[in-house]
Amino acid sequence: MMASSHSSHACACLVSVPATTANLGPGFDCLGLALNLRNQIRFTRSGQDLPYDVHSTDYAITVSGIDAGKIPLDSSNLAIQAAESIFQRIGCRPMKLVMEMVNSIPVGSGLGSSSSAIIAGLSGANALYGEPIEREDILGIAVAMEGHPDNVAPAMMGGLVLGVLPDPVSGPSELIVHRWDPPNLSAVVVLPDFHLLTSEARAVLPLTISRADAIFNTSRLGLLIHALTGGDTGLLQVAMSDRLHQNYRLRIIPGAQAALTAAYQAGASGVALSGAGPSLIAFTTGDGRSIARVMIGAFQDAGLDSRVWFLSPSAEGVNISVSNP
Repeated sequence: MMASSHSSHACACLVSVPATTANLGPGFDCLGLALNLRNQIRFTRSGQDLPYDVHSTDYAITVSGIDAGKIPLDSSNLAIQAAESIFQRIGCRPMKLVMEMVNSIPVGSGLGSSSSAIIAGLSGANALYGEPIEREDILGIAVAMEGHPDNVAPAMMGGLVLGVLPDPVSGPSELIVHRWDPPNLSAVVVLPDFHLLTSEARAVLPLTISRADAIFNTSRLGLLIHALTGGDTGLLQVAMSDRLHQNYRLRIIPGAQAALTAAYQAGASGVALSGAGPSLIAFTTGDGRSIARVMIGAFQDAGLDSRVWFLSPSAEGVNISVSNP
């Protein structure tokens, strides 16, 4: 269908989306947490509205900030692909769309850079046309683009989010998400200078798992949600252990296992690969400086430089501010 009348359209909007850390150990592909590191995109539309299938939008993209050179400026940009999916659904598109991106989330880090671009593109394009598509449907589109809800759901909603995908056999018929307020912890993220594609991180995983490993993970996921929502940080080391993906991925990232072990020895409450890696995230009730030092040292011993962020879990998901003509 065509979007509603021109008067309901915004000429510009600013969209801010948080970084996310997914899995947190045992919550493979279903659990994620928003962090207080945010990407911003300003969308400015101009010219008349065009029928979606008849014309194409003239995109002009600028990127500044961290890893700006790694972000494509053409149609392979995920924010453009996300915006296009909105224009297709509403049946029209702007003649020109300027996208000014200020990047703070490192690319290819395991901190949800791609999910932030998807959520920003969907939310921004939708806001420019008066938000004809409901928030729940936006999340569903994002999950379809990303393949799983662990990053896009907390990027959209903030906090700690568990996502359950639809299943044609046993249900549910629609995506289920449950959100909790974020834990009161500090987070140390250490990103080694090691290129790891998500596809490579998936390729090392076994095709089947044992019953014992399945039980190991289900028990720890329940314990992890209890520990993070109930403030029982003493349980995090047990709760954040995993047998489905993490051990296999740690082996292909030089120094990662040593960094994880060193973080616990330095007093971290819980440590895990962030997403598929290569970054590690360590939670602590302290300032995290000593934990960061030993993790950086472990990667240095393996021949890798690394970057560090001192963050905290965030209750805020996507934030949209609209400027009307």
